[in-house]
Amino acid sequence: MNITAIGIDLAKTVFHIHAVDQRGNKVFSKKLKREQLAEFINQQPPCLIGMEACSGAHYWATKFKSFGHDVRLIAPQFVKPYVQGNKNDWNDARAIAEAVTRPHMRFVPIKDVEQLAMQSMHRVRSQLVKQRTALANEIRGLLSEYGIVIQEGIAKLRAELPFIIEDASNALMSTIRTLCDDMREHLKELDRKISHYDQQIKVTAKSSKTCQKLMAIEGIGPQTATIIAATVTDTKLFKNGRELAAWMGLVPSQHSSGGKNVLLGISKRGDRYIRCLLIHGARSALRSWKNKPRNTPRVIWALRKIEELGFNKACVALANKMARTIWAVLDKDAPYQSDYQPQLTRG
Repeated sequence: MNITAIGIDLAKTVFHIHAVDQRGNKVFSKKLKREQLAEFINQQPPCLIGMEACSGAHYWATKFKSFGHDVRLIAPQFVKPYVQGNKNDWNDARAIAEAVTRPHMRFVPIKDVEQLAMQSMHRVRSQLVKQRTALANEIRGLLSEYGIVIQEGIAKLRAELPFIIEDASNALMSTIRTLCDDMREHLKELDRKISHYDQQIKVTAKSSKTCQKLMAIEGIGPQTATIIAATVTDTKLFKNGRELAAWMGLVPSQHSSGGKNVLLGISKRGDRYIRCLLIHGARSALRSWKNKPRNTPRVIWALRKIEELGFNKACVALANKMARTIWAVLDKDAPYQSDYQPQLTRG
């Protein structure tokens, strides 16, 4: 059997496999259980293996690479156009086998265990922040039913809630006071867990040379640096900084036809969490630059963008420039220079 590529439709217990030869013709299709998959792939000659980037994909990719195979992960939205007929596991495996052989297909970088651990820490912390926000809103809604309104901000809630619980002059029943006290303790526990993860992220960023280089860029702190180091594993997958910015969803989306170019808002593709951190970091940098002298090219450019586009659009524009700078720092393996000016060559 002259196997060139294998497409695997991943699942929890049952996996579907479709193998093709050099001409794209079917060699075989198999359905294997989870305990049979690794042994079967190990018996195959070295070839190209494609899988969708879904749950468990990085684990199987690492294992199959140890067997000598060339493993590629594909975003599910790029596989969908190759599905012929109705959607089922067999057609999905065949579509993956075809998509992985396309010359211009874009692949997802494979992460090692350390990068997955850091990404998992960020995901857990983000979920805890969402739970804290939901709990704070629940406390505000509960107290508003009794005519008690707390000022905006989580800090105001922490400061005023103990006095509201202890105030005997308000209309709160003893049951509501007990509920509010229990929710206050839950809020404190969420704060403690979030602070714990923040400290771990800071320790990791301090011990990583890559993170130290990234944090030299204005608007990038430990959280942004660590998640980028865990996600952008290979800059060679991007031809230039603009491709990395496009991968993060920070470039205008197009809806062009008939030779007429129509640019809309940013595409918002890629990882929403990274894009959110970059824009928040850009917003923080712009606020700090407002009261500072215009002493670097980036500050001059950013303040001019505020005048031309407004503050919010300038934040997104700066986040785009930050993404391009990140690619340059990682690809060239060089420190960031805030006063760098590219040298224009005359043709």
